Amino acid sequence: MKIKNIALFIFMMAITFMNAQNVYLSKVEKTKENKDKYFYKIDPTRSEAEYLGEIDVQGFSNDDVALFSSIYKKAKEIGANAFSYKPFQNVDEKIQPFDPANYRLELYYITKDELSKRSDVIYFFSSSSKSQTININKKDYVLPPRSFTAIQGIPGEIYTVSTKKFLGSTIKISVNENSQAQYFQVSAAKIRSNTYGEPGINLKSGDIMGLDRSFGDFLRMIYVENK
Repeated sequence: MKIKNIALFIFMMAITFMNAQNVYLSKVEKTKENKDKYFYKIDPTRSEAEYLGEIDVQGFSNDDVALFSSIYKKAKEIGANAFSYKPFQNVDEKIQPFDPANYRLELYYITKDELSKRSDVIYFFSSSSKSQTININKKDYVLPPRSFTAIQGIPGEIYTVSTKKFLGSTIKISVNENSQAQYFQVSAAKIRSNTYGEPGINLKSGDIMGLDRSFGDFLRMIYVENK
């Protein structure tokens, strides 16, 4: 009996280790004193971003909210309000494809003018574990797990979005001229709200959740675009 208990303990520890996820500041170049709640994805080559450091993520998790919470807290330790994905290179200098279990982020500080750039794009994200089907203005979109689709909004247009499920949600989205991007996640499962400050889930309508830009930008990086 004792041997079986020991074997079970070792097995559970192995499972825990395989699913463990580490988020740490791997490099700190400088720090900034600011109280920004923002944490946006940027292209540093197209903005006047100030480089602050890097974060490494090791290990995979389906809990995207908890993962983003850890990354957000680490970034705020040095005053970062923006990030970009830094791909790894092979020995032959070829870029490795994105690996959700092992990746690196560069951290930046950008001005409020850079933060307020406009976009009419609307993003729709699937859940982390199940495919989702949505209907946008009478057109169906099938989203595999950990994927998203993006549509270019037209100012003045109204977009009716439905999950096509019994008692599922239906929402209407409007796009104003020079508006900011909008982010929504579709899921049949209940997703807990954020516990790490303002960024995160800030609107819920049944199985369609509106996301703030910080969390939406993060999902846009770790999910695959379904074109």
